[in-house]
Amino acid sequence: MDNDHPNDRSDTLSLSTVLGRGGMILAAAVLVSALAGAVGDRHPVAVMAAPAAGAASPAQVEAMRVELDAARGALAVERLKNRRADAVQAYSAQYRIPADLSGAIYDHAVTEGIDPALAFRLVQVESNFRPNARSRAKAIGFTQLKLATAQHYEPWVTEKDLATRDVNLRIGFRFLRDLQRQYGGDGNLALLAFNRGPARVNEYLDSGSDPDNGYGASVLGAGHPTRRP
Repeated sequence: MDNDHPNDRSDTLSLSTVLGRGGMILAAAVLVSALAGAVGDRHPVAVMAAPAAGAASPAQVEAMRVELDAARGALAVERLKNRRADAVQAYSAQYRIPADLSGAIYDHAVTEGIDPALAFRLVQVESNFRPNARSRAKAIGFTQLKLATAQHYEPWVTEKDLATRDVNLRIGFRFLRDLQRQYGGDGNLALLAFNRGPARVNEYLDSGSDPDNGYGASVLGAGHPTRRP
């Protein structure tokens, strides 16, 4: 005998309807969970309203996934912005420098792949954050670059350009990054080569001598370097 009741629809729901509802519920749950951390952020990300109960088409589920990905991306960007702002403010206070200079050092360090903390210590030791600093060896600006070194990266650069904040920081940090790679991540050797020149450091190493003049320790300790040609 047929036991189906005409009002019992639990067994007649289509698989796509069940999956559709499940997908909507799962997506909504994940969305709420992912964006819960936005509460209390400086710029909260708008949360999409939960869908009404009912079947959802694959296109609707996909639309929710796209919106979820966009919301996650926006939240990540906001958190990065907040971390940057906090770091720039902290470095500005630590070194007693203007916020715009702190922001420039931070941004160029990150762009060139240099640890910002190291970048600030390097600039402090090299120039004490003075844009017009010049050495007797004709090193110029915040990172005390020589013109020949700068022109290796950007041949059109002039001494006047090197006195410009962004040009000096960009090339100086790029030079340090390349030295870090050249010396296999040895931070002390990279700093020594930044100070003494890679050719001079290599001469010492090739002869079995120690090229250390205390400069690396001075930068890492944010002290005053011992300069030795």
